Amino acid sequence: MRTKFQWRLTSALSTLSAAAATKTPFLLAFCALLAGTAQAQAPAAAGAGRATAIFAGGCFWCIEKDFEKLAGVIEVESGYTAGKTPKPSYEQVSAGGTGHAEAVRVIYDPQKVSYPQLVDYFWRHIDPTARDRQFCDAGTQYRSGIYWQNEAERKVAEASRDALLKSGKFKTIYTELAPASTFWLAEEYHQDYYKKNPIRYNYYRKSCGRDARVEEIWGGK
Repeated sequence: MRTKFQWRLTSALSTLSAAAATKTPFLLAFCALLAGTAQAQAPAAAGAGRATAIFAGGCFWCIEKDFEKLAGVIEVESGYTAGKTPKPSYEQVSAGGTGHAEAVRVIYDPQKVSYPQLVDYFWRHIDPTARDRQFCDAGTQYRSGIYWQNEAERKVAEASRDALLKSGKFKTIYTELAPASTFWLAEEYHQDYYKKNPIRYNYYRKSCGRDARVEEIWGGK
């Protein structure tokens, strides 16, 4: 089975080939994809009628798609958070030395979906019993996490975790709960990857066993 890095490298090279075929300057495409020009954006409110939430659930391609299916979610962005290296590239994060986790920033309409609902939905799309990994992806960069941006979010996140533990469903939960830090946008080719490369994405997700494991843990979500 290919590793996630191999799948993404193949995707990057395919994008480069497409750029060359359409006469896009090869050097610019190469720099954009492999030099890793991630951008930071503050985790503030996303505008009138919008709010944001930050989660890490392993592969950001997958958790991005999961959240974009939820009514009330406007947009989901893939990126990196909870690390120490500024402007990290995918290559740096995937190597495991920056401290970041692959993460998503969910932009949502709080009149249509609440933060507690987002948190509950998040739990049911990850494996909280896995430490420093999710499904077939291993390493701290694939850890799960809820990154709260204010006191109200912290209380919701902690209460939801404690309720799961109290229920007896899980003896231990390894999902990280921590204050939000800088969220760095991932490279453009990672955004909406499941839409841009559906065949590769679907094969990767099935091979990784994500849905099978989620079904085993949560049953009919």
